[in-house]
Amino acid sequence: MTDNRNDMGRAAADAAQKATDQIRQSGQHMMESGSTISTKILDQVETNTQQAFAAMRAAAQAKDLSQVMQIQSDYLQTQGQRSMEQAREIGQLIMQFGRAAVAPGNSGDPSA
Repeated sequence: MTDNRNDMGRAAADAAQKATDQIRQSGQHMMESGSTISTKILDQVETNTQQAFAAMRAAAQAKDLSQVMQIQSDYLQTQGQRSMEQAREIGQLIMQFGRAAVAPGNSGDPSA
């Protein structure tokens, strides 16, 4: 009977350790995911800022108002397309990380 209790105790301790390891791994995965998403957003902000300054430089060098309006129109069109693409990229990252977080045997790698 004592061996049975020891076996049950070991099994409970093993199960608790496994749950703790999974929680720790999930927390680490969430940290890494957040860092990846933050880096991607910063890259996108940098691109958007560079494009905005390029458009402002072009507008400053324009010869007339119609040229300024064309530059502004072109910038707004490309920025709209870029914003949609950037939102799609972030959405895909979030979905990948979400799937990886709930997948059995979570490896922490969203590309797996």
